[in-house]
Amino acid sequence: MRRLKEHSSNNYSVVVKDLVKRFGNFIAVDHISFSVKKGEIFGFLGPNGAGKSTTIRMLCGIITPTSGYGKVAGLDIFTESEKIKHSIGYMSQKFSLYEDLTPYENIRFYLGIYAIPKRKWHDRIDWALEMTRLGHVKDRLTAELPPGWRQRLALGCAMLHEPEIVFLDEPTSGVDPATRRRFWNLIKNIARGGVTIFVTTHYMDEAENCDRVVLINEGRIAVEGPPAQIISDMFPDNPEATLNDVFIALIKNAER
Repeated sequence: MRRLKEHSSNNYSVVVKDLVKRFGNFIAVDHISFSVKKGEIFGFLGPNGAGKSTTIRMLCGIITPTSGYGKVAGLDIFTESEKIKHSIGYMSQKFSLYEDLTPYENIRFYLGIYAIPKRKWHDRIDWALEMTRLGHVKDRLTAELPPGWRQRLALGCAMLHEPEIVFLDEPTSGVDPATRRRFWNLIKNIARGGVTIFVTTHYMDEAENCDRVVLINEGRIAVEGPPAQIISDMFPDNPEATLNDVFIALIKNAER
């Protein structure tokens, strides 16, 4: 069965029901269900090989699910994958930038990729340079910029077409803690403007900035909810417990 009864709502950017992805006899994603509210910072967590990347690739219209139901930005992940690709923002840990171009040139390139009308280019360039705080280095080669600056540029490029939802795949990998903290402040400001943030990260301290999280392991959802609630439910007698403790406990339980 490929379809389930629709449970979508105008209040949600992502709705997933019993989503499955098989590669031959291997089940990479095993009947997972979750939803993401509009304007929410949603964390999708799990160890390597847990099914995170496969799920994101399905949600972004890159691969087709085996079965289940899913909508992203109101679009069907089975039949409207191309529309999804043009309706979302996506930022990978490699930043998706051309380092032999300047920030200004990278922004111009992505304006073309997203087919943004040229009458809007001036305003969107100004917006991106202001949001990234890179106006003073817009004509320097991107390769010469510090990692944190390239990180902001990649996010700005991913949002040029004003998507409803932005997927951030390990966006702070390889940057220092101070840069990670500043980047999360930027993410929170963007979410306050109504943009949905769907983020994967291996840093559990970062994940505590999320409104809600899902932890997936071996293709199945192990736990979901607001970080503070998950921590208190699993460690009611330990006020010092963190999401990292939850992560370790769940992985150990799965290995038994």
